[in-house]
Amino acid sequence: HPDNAALRQAILAAGNKIGDWGGDILGRIAVAEKEESVEIMVVTVAELGFPNGAARAQIYKKALSLGLQLCPAEVGPQMRLQYANQPDKEWILIATEPIADSSGRLSVFLVERAGEDRWLSGHRGRPGSFWPGPYRWAFRRK
Repeated sequence: HPDNAALRQAILAAGNKIGDWGGDILGRIAVAEKEESVEIMVVTVAELGFPNGAARAQIYKKALSLGLQLCPAEVGPQMRLQYANQPDKEWILIATEPIADSSGRLSVFLVERAGEDRWLSGHRGRPGSFWPGPYRWAFRRK
């Protein structure tokens, strides 16, 4: 997509919904100038060694030590666009550098399914934001 406005339109045209926070941070990312394939690995906080949960900064540090990488910001909207068969009640947080929304609040993208609705949302991205063990994060594989 040539810009984030076109990406937003494609997401909506595919029958997806965009939450307020997701829409805000979507308007603040730059899309890649050239198409690139990104291999994603989804892991739970517990699988990273934190069965009782951990802060975002701890989750990222552990994942990076295991050879995973942060995703480009565009992965969130692209995942929502491409993951049409997402199971109901599944949430996947996108491990990116947090994106400041219009209020300065740090957020990350969240790709979720709730009944028939497929959402691109934004969620807490502060380093100390706590995530329970079952929560799932998408990281980039090398």
